[in-house]
Amino acid sequence: MTGYRLTNAAIARRLIKASLWETKIMNKRKDILWGLIVFCLVLASSCNRSPQITNKLTIVKGENKTMSSKKIKGVAGFLNVNDAGEGGLPVVFVHSFAGDAGHWSAQLEHLRKTRRAVAFDMRGHGESDAPTDQNAYSIESLSADIAAVVDELGIKRFVLVGHSMGGAAALVYAGKHPERVAGLVLAGAPGKVPAEQAKQIIASLESDYEKTMDSYWRQLLTDAQPSVLKRLTEGKEKMSQDSSMNFIKAVFEYDPMPSLQNFHGQKLAITTPRENQPYDLHNLKPNLSHKVISGTSHWTEMDKPEEFNQILDEFLAQVEAGDQRRKMAAIA
Repeated sequence: MTGYRLTNAAIARRLIKASLWETKIMNKRKDILWGLIVFCLVLASSCNRSPQITNKLTIVKGENKTMSSKKIKGVAGFLNVNDAGEGGLPVVFVHSFAGDAGHWSAQLEHLRKTRRAVAFDMRGHGESDAPTDQNAYSIESLSADIAAVVDELGIKRFVLVGHSMGGAAALVYAGKHPERVAGLVLAGAPGKVPAEQAKQIIASLESDYEKTMDSYWRQLLTDAQPSVLKRLTEGKEKMSQDSSMNFIKAVFEYDPMPSLQNFHGQKLAITTPRENQPYDLHNLKPNLSHKVISGTSHWTEMDKPEEFNQILDEFLAQVEAGDQRRKMAAIA
């Protein structure tokens, strides 16, 4: 009887060992299976990621719009350029202080249905390089960025649209290269601020930069749409005090009259009702075509893009009609 019980015990031990071995194998199989599942999920995730180099995703009116972004070597470093669209007379946009190419999103989307439209981040803004030389902030220097962009892109003749400080740079470029600029739109572009007034503003900024800058910015943003207010406030915060002071001093030192007198092509000023000082461009040159957009901040193209685009369409039609008349006259 004892041997029989021992035999049963041995059988029982063998059964227990076999069961444990099978459980261990199953657990290993589960580990391998979960490892494969995790690997596949990671692989699928990496395959579905969008490229991070060639394209930049921007938001335009709540919709995803992929815009081609490229780097171009400028005089003071690399410039981030947004270039798309084809047909028609190309349009090149230049943004304001504390801005970037995205300020023109509504205009780019609108125009690219029928023509090539280009915008870029000026030096020290957006994704473009900041100058290391303090003398590289002049309006003359900024106009060299426009030259670098259009030359690299092979754009021979185009309409140039500039806002505020970008308008000053656009005007300088047009004055130096009038044969290449078919038409010039100056939105909120500065005139020649009286020297004493400029001196007082600079002194206030140097005395208490934050307080003076905040006060100045609030005035410019009066009547801004909430989204525009948020974007421009964030843009200002990204600018260092040193670079901001360099840009502001450059604007005050700039005299628009020589360039304005040298450019004889079609030109248009777009302003708000508040931009009507004696030294503003349309008052310095009374025969300058002038449109007013009411109920906006200084950034008319962002606050009321539809109205701005309509004015721009009308101007482009005039410019292209003028070009066509000149071509017909040359043939005759």
